[in-house]
Amino acid sequence: MRTNTVLGRSKRPVQPEESDGLASRLTELLVGQPEAIDAIVPYVQMHQAGLAPEGRPVGVVLLLGPTGTGKTRTVEALAEVLHGSNRNLLKVDCGEFQMEHEVAKLIGAPPGYLGHRETQPMLSQAKVNGAGSENSDISLILFDEIEKAAPSMTRLLLGILDKATLRLGDNTTVNFERCMIFLTSNLGAKSIQRASKPDFGFEAMVPWENADEHGRLQTIGMGAVRRKFSPEFVNRIDSVITYKPLDRAACEVILSQIMGDFARLIHTRLGLRGFRLMVTPAAKNLLLDLGVSLEFGARELKRTVQRNFIQPVAALVAQGQIPPGSSVLLDAKNGEFNILLRQ
Repeated sequence: MRTNTVLGRSKRPVQPEESDGLASRLTELLVGQPEAIDAIVPYVQMHQAGLAPEGRPVGVVLLLGPTGTGKTRTVEALAEVLHGSNRNLLKVDCGEFQMEHEVAKLIGAPPGYLGHRETQPMLSQAKVNGAGSENSDISLILFDEIEKAAPSMTRLLLGILDKATLRLGDNTTVNFERCMIFLTSNLGAKSIQRASKPDFGFEAMVPWENADEHGRLQTIGMGAVRRKFSPEFVNRIDSVITYKPLDRAACEVILSQIMGDFARLIHTRLGLRGFRLMVTPAAKNLLLDLGVSLEFGARELKRTVQRNFIQPVAALVAQGQIPPGSSVLLDAKNGEFNILLRQ
């Protein structure tokens, strides 16, 4: 039986003098969103060249689109390329700041308030600098799902986005000039999905991968942003990128990445007890049939692979049924998955 072997990818960070390789490495890690790469890379290159404007962040980018299309993954991929790890970023989950009083956790309590010494601000200079690395001095700050935050958070961000400064509760100042700030949002997601894949009328008969698709989605996304945020806030954003739902071709590449990540995990965690992974074309097609979802994006594909391959393989490992150095083959027939072992 013919099989496909999934190979791993290099994780070596790109050095500043290798800026030409930045776009190509991001293309390997971020699938199906070339507009995002084209918009982000110039800001990084401006900073690496020493030509970024003074007194402002490296870049302020708002990422819009449906869930599972790669918004958060974009920032993680950039962290992996610049710093060597997708965890090397400072992430603020805006869903935790829906109440006005919770925003104080970002800057800390002022002197004289109860708990002043025990409360450490989330946006301190040490934490901001810690999001950089010896490979790159750009700190990546991610405000995830910004539309969920209380209005006082967006007011707090005005100074950061415009002047790259933030005054904390103890009256110290945090500098964000070496930071690239990302905001993600699901604003307009339903409208973007409908525009990308109409399910009735004349538009449903026309191929949706057309030249003006990005412009239409950008218009929808910007309309939702302007309805939600004040003009002062929107005017401080350098670039707004609207993500389109992932098609089957993009999900096929993501599937290869998921399998590659699983293969590396086996090699790293099991060492000499490791084994090889192989997937037949039939199994690959069935995973895509079950996992490609316009509504849930790549996350549904990851869950499908986990249920039908990763978890069963983990059970076999726990039971000691996979000999070291053997091959584990995922096959499919009549809509059912089969896991085969080969010595």
